[in-house]
Amino acid sequence: MSEITPPNLEELRQKMAAELAKHWKMFLIQGLIMGVLGALAIALPQFATLAVEILIGWLFLVGGIVRCFTLFSARSLPGSFWSIITALLAVGVGLVLILEPLKGALTLTMVLIALFIVQGIISILLSFQFRVHLSSWVWTLLSGVVDLVLAYLIWRGWPDTATWALGLLVGVNMLFAGISLIFNALAARNGDPS
Repeated sequence: MSEITPPNLEELRQKMAAELAKHWKMFLIQGLIMGVLGALAIALPQFATLAVEILIGWLFLVGGIVRCFTLFSARSLPGSFWSIITALLAVGVGLVLILEPLKGALTLTMVLIALFIVQGIISILLSFQFRVHLSSWVWTLLSGVVDLVLAYLIWRGWPDTATWALGLLVGVNMLFAGISLIFNALAARNGDPS
């Protein structure tokens, strides 16, 4: 029986640093574009919310249509009837999101609130488990509390928050992802692999 040897982590790290250094300009450009788009989404959260909602609508619509075609050609598969129903539902949801963007934004904002509540509760519960093993458990607790506060603030202002919440959060995410890419690209250019 052969033993599987773990990869040499230092060698892997050096290869990754070399690739990052080789393509640092590409990562810098990507970071700049994402940062600018994120800043625009923060500055125009209503527009960004609409753009995200319509994009999700198109994803549902195209995915549902492709799934319908696939399932209609394989109707003899077990459970294909229910799969076709869910594919048609995806098409319907996609159409509603595209044709009625305001209703879609309201629904997606409610989903976002639910996500923040679940994520917040899970983070808080995890922080209590981490408390025994990690000294940084407080950051996980804080993250959970922030999620619950965000959920409360968005819920409290609903339905008005539906016009800006998604766009603002996507913008913040894109801005910080862009900043991260910029700093990593600059570090790779200077030969700092850490």
